[in-house]
Amino acid sequence: MKTLQNLIGGVWQDARGAGFHDVVNPATEEAVARCPSGSPEDVRLAVDAAVAAQPAWAALPVADRVARLTRWADTVAAHAGELAEAECREMGKPVALGTAFIGGAAQAFKAAVAEALDYPFEETIAGPDGGSTTIVRNPLGATAVIVPWNFPVPMTLGALGPLLAAGNTVVLKPSERSPLSAVRLLELMDLPPGVVNLVLGDSRAGAPLTADERIGLVHFTGSVEAGRKVGAQSGGLLHRSILELGGKDPVIVDAGVDPAATAAAVAFGAFANTGQICTSMERIYVHQDVAEPFVAALVEAAGAYPAGDVLGPLVDRRQRDVVVRHVTDAVERGATVRAGGVVPEGPGFYYPATVLTGVDESMLVMTEETFGPVAPVAVVSSFEEGLERAGASRYGLAATVYTTDPAHAAAARRIPAGVVWVNQWQGGGPERLYEPAGDSGMGATGARAAYDAATRPTSIHLAPLA
Repeated sequence: MKTLQNLIGGVWQDARGAGFHDVVNPATEEAVARCPSGSPEDVRLAVDAAVAAQPAWAALPVADRVARLTRWADTVAAHAGELAEAECREMGKPVALGTAFIGGAAQAFKAAVAEALDYPFEETIAGPDGGSTTIVRNPLGATAVIVPWNFPVPMTLGALGPLLAAGNTVVLKPSERSPLSAVRLLELMDLPPGVVNLVLGDSRAGAPLTADERIGLVHFTGSVEAGRKVGAQSGGLLHRSILELGGKDPVIVDAGVDPAATAAAVAFGAFANTGQICTSMERIYVHQDVAEPFVAALVEAAGAYPAGDVLGPLVDRRQRDVVVRHVTDAVERGATVRAGGVVPEGPGFYYPATVLTGVDESMLVMTEETFGPVAPVAVVSSFEEGLERAGASRYGLAATVYTTDPAHAAAARRIPAGVVWVNQWQGGGPERLYEPAGDSGMGATGARAAYDAATRPTSIHLAPLA
């Protein structure tokens, strides 16, 4: 069984910490690799390498940085299937689904780094008195990217693009649950030594990384609990953090929609990647006028999601236990299981596509992040009721509205969320700009905001020359 190594200063090397843990294939429950648990010494050396490499990387012309990063993106796209197989072995994502997401992430990475060619890293504004002000946006230096286990390659690419194109260097720490794809992703990289470094491990690597005073920005995606610690640590150092945390995304199904077509769309939004997406549909508010045919179609759709191309295992037993606890709590409080809801026999951390009705906000499945293939449906008497209940959550990552009413489509903006989709889940392109609301995080990202976060502006005022 392979023991994974860190990448520090362009050299793959054994971890200096004594601890290791097994990476377990969630479909078979068999160990597939040994991963270092992390150590402050590994982190210190990785940050040393990032700091040392940053001036030369920043000194390259922007076009050169973009060209190098674009070549890497093309390589990633060519190896999307291989990377998806690694994700499948470590966290269970079906290969076909993983390949599609990684291919899309590679294209999004190219689009994001290309924006650097038009970003105003330096601009001069003439003053009315003959003087001028020049605004120079400098990279922050060494930065940290900490990504979760559910989309290790896409999440990594999404965070790295603007940081690297802006002239920063990075220390990457993937989740200890899904290190295989991160290792392979960086094996495919052809950048100067130290520009991107990899440190493997759990909080024994993450905590010293976010505490290092040389890290100018931490880009963290993960749980609310861990995000609070990262934010507090960065704030104590007066350094920036971008935090994308948990979600409990609502869906409003309005009167007048096609119940069957909408149910099919909602099924995919709830069950894709076994519900292990930050923006999975986790609360469904359906108008009473279409509730009966919608629920019937959703139950039928759930039956069409056996383990396979979309529905893989949950990442581990711990995550499946969370799903079981949420469903059990809902049933004990009066909910009805309309599909699924039973842990299957055999190896692997599987759980079926599950539909619940008769749910309310007294239940965990409507208030806490489930992160599993569960679609809880509440019937509402009006679109306004759905809108109010959708917004009454401590989370605010994303939301989706299905409606044929233009006024209701316009009203969707009242939902406090970073992204609101109307009639198409996961819609939009590289122009998307957002900041999560509530406990779902902080820090705007996407489009130009990602470059604003990756740079520090300085204004240089030049008085009129005599």
